[in-house]
Amino acid sequence: PTRMRLTTPASVRGWLSARRPPTAGAAPPAEKASAAPPKVFGFLQDIIDEDLKPGGRCAHRRGLKDEPLIRTRFPPEPNGYLHIGHAKSIIVNFGLAQLYGGQCNLRFDDTNPATEETEYVRSIQEDVRWLGYEWGGKPKYASEYFDQLYEWAVKLIKDGKAYVDSQTPKEMKENRGSVTKKGVESRFRNRTVAENMELFEDMRAGKYKEGEHVLRMKGDMGHQNMNMRDMPIYRILHKHHHNTGNKWCIYPLYDFAHGQEDAIEGITHSICTLEFEAHRELYDWFIDNIGFESPPKQFEMARLNVTTFLTSKRKLRQLVERQIVDGWDDPRMSTLSGMRRRGVPPEALRTFIKKLGVTNKIATTQVEVLDDCIRETLDPSALRRMVVLRPLRVVIDDYPEGRVEEVEALNHPSSPALGSRRLKFSREIFIEHDDFRENASADFFRLRGVGSEVKLRYCYVIKVEKVVKNDKGEVIELRCSHDPKTRDDMPTDRKVKGVIHWVSAPHACSHTVRLYDFLLKPDVGDEEAPADLDPGDGMEEEAVVDDFKKFLDEKVNQKSKEELHDAKMEASLSKCEVMDRFQFERNGFFVVDKSSEPKKGKLVFNRIVCLKESGLKSKENATKASNDRRDQQAKQAEEREAKKNIDPRQMFRAEADKYSKFDDDGVPTHGADGEALPKSRIKTLKKEWDKQKKVFESAK
Repeated sequence: PTRMRLTTPASVRGWLSARRPPTAGAAPPAEKASAAPPKVFGFLQDIIDEDLKPGGRCAHRRGLKDEPLIRTRFPPEPNGYLHIGHAKSIIVNFGLAQLYGGQCNLRFDDTNPATEETEYVRSIQEDVRWLGYEWGGKPKYASEYFDQLYEWAVKLIKDGKAYVDSQTPKEMKENRGSVTKKGVESRFRNRTVAENMELFEDMRAGKYKEGEHVLRMKGDMGHQNMNMRDMPIYRILHKHHHNTGNKWCIYPLYDFAHGQEDAIEGITHSICTLEFEAHRELYDWFIDNIGFESPPKQFEMARLNVTTFLTSKRKLRQLVERQIVDGWDDPRMSTLSGMRRRGVPPEALRTFIKKLGVTNKIATTQVEVLDDCIRETLDPSALRRMVVLRPLRVVIDDYPEGRVEEVEALNHPSSPALGSRRLKFSREIFIEHDDFRENASADFFRLRGVGSEVKLRYCYVIKVEKVVKNDKGEVIELRCSHDPKTRDDMPTDRKVKGVIHWVSAPHACSHTVRLYDFLLKPDVGDEEAPADLDPGDGMEEEAVVDDFKKFLDEKVNQKSKEELHDAKMEASLSKCEVMDRFQFERNGFFVVDKSSEPKKGKLVFNRIVCLKESGLKSKENATKASNDRRDQQAKQAEEREAKKNIDPRQMFRAEADKYSKFDDDGVPTHGADGEALPKSRIKTLKKEWDKQKKVFESAK
């Protein structure tokens, strides 16, 4: 197979030389190598270290000149864009190969032509490169192995370990049983080898419709692990394949293809996420029954769960197809292309994954940890600029009309080497509307009414003399005075707590700013595992059929995007290019969006991430949050009291826009369109009904 060579960090070169036998005639190392490479990937490194020890599973590889020490793989299915969960798999698989001087294959698991497109293949390659990794030669495809996989399926049939099943999809599902109920063997299970071969060859020849037959392994229908209950390994699909065209009308299932592809490519460590742990027994069954001299081995790690991030491909696709978002690379999406467009540096994602480490314990990480990594990556290099997002005009009455002066502003307060720029100051300026709060408490350290003072960044102290309002009572302008002695240095007897940013009104430029918030509501994570495995029985699993409207109502943040068209910016920002990043002082980090047209003077800035709150602002917000909490607690108390009066038999009947039929208890059985609800949905509604019943009865 084509091999990928990765540059090995200097810190582990000595370790690698100690693991491989020296070339004949080579001089001994100048100094003793370290005992092990840096511990970046947790228990997976322990496994690899053990495998490479004398007598270990991979010890023989230390003497192979033309083979990498280890070989991993990243095997995405090209049925959508990669998301943040895939970033962990990329960084771990490519990172381990890099750490041990091995190689990592990029393999497209294109076994389902119904959902795969060339567009996704291109986007996946772009994402892997964006994260900083490269593969040698051409990427690999599962479809390149279809002929060999077919031959191995024939071998299983001839060995009496696979059979063609002609049950209906519904029968297959019912006879599979459950975790508490044994399965029932198919009435077609005992077909002869000759019958099975004839049917399988006819399936390949296109003589049957989709769902008429499937090829199944002969496992044990009473097995405790449901993945060993005669899992399907080939199904009929009369669909054009992006890579093989119309050559095939039968396609292997992932569970069958996965391990055999690993074996073909010589993968030493096949790393999956924990939802595949129960599939490992089936993985090994195929490997053992086909027979390989150096079989691959599967290991599992915990997947990446981050609050407010959606990692279900099905739901991500629905958001795109229903135009809830502006495509797969919408900056609110958890896709890598969306994060790239939002301005997240790939270094930040690598830091984030390595900071969390690799374990086999399921956990959910707060999104704030990722935000911190993004800030830490951006802060050293992002040039500072002053931008007023929601402008409030300020007229400095005692400043001479027509006068313009320049002040010196640092491009980065901690990096003098990044230089400075000159900002113009005039009689009329813009400040943030939020920097004036009439009748605010003493905890508000900005402008809070007539007589209040604030220091302008790099400029004068101003004092409010008059507040101008429109007919609706809204503040539209401040009339102020200034202290001429405070421009460059503050006199020792002057104490002003607040410092705010500003731009000169006649010298400012205006561009569009997009403020993005999380797509999922705060503290909401993705409850659906991202494996998205096709059961292969011709039926869509009820577990993945969700009420998308309920998902939108309960989990999606409908206010995740705000577009500002009148932001006032210092003039230098009109000269930037797409993907230039800045810190807008006191507002956050921003990037120039790809939709911008710099040559036409049309720029769009996306907010990458907010800034950490300063001590003063944190105190102000703490006071406001305390008041908001009290209001929220009072509202929740009212809602709890109101729920005590709701009869559970009527609670769903009031939602005629959602449901049309109900059982005797009032639990919905059919949607508003008259279609029967999936069993999983009815089960969820029944839980809500039981909960309300307890509340209702406790109030009697």
